[in-house]
Amino acid sequence: MRIGILNGPNLNLLGTREPDLYGRTTLAEIEHRLEELGRELGVEVRCAQHNGEGELIDVLHRWRGAVDGVVVNAGAYTHTSLALRDALSAIATPFVEVHLTNVYAREPERRHSMLASAALGSICGLGADGYEYAVRGLVTRLRQSAPSV
Repeated sequence: MRIGILNGPNLNLLGTREPDLYGRTTLAEIEHRLEELGRELGVEVRCAQHNGEGELIDVLHRWRGAVDGVVVNAGAYTHTSLALRDALSAIATPFVEVHLTNVYAREPERRHSMLASAALGSICGLGADGYEYAVRGLVTRLRQSAPSV
């Protein structure tokens, strides 16, 4: 089983960008933890981060048929990008949306997700640990829905 971890704009600055809001854990540290988790769960983890919407869509297109599920933190594109939601739907790959902060306790424009209606689930407000919960939940759901051999 292969899981893609897709991170959007400004997440490359984790650890130094508004650490009181987003924490001090870097994206590299999160990715390393998820690769270790993948080994524990017996799954391959592929990570990508881009600041541009088109680049994120290109990654999703490349992952079509190459990953079994995606964990996505689209950053601000969560609230604005119908194109990203369409790409997630087009590749027909189950995904879980994750956010470091509780978007429902923030500005009104952050309380709506363009992605959520197509997602298996959404995790927010649990910091970097939310990624691990998302991967564990996604892998569990994928294994439950896999045909018995």
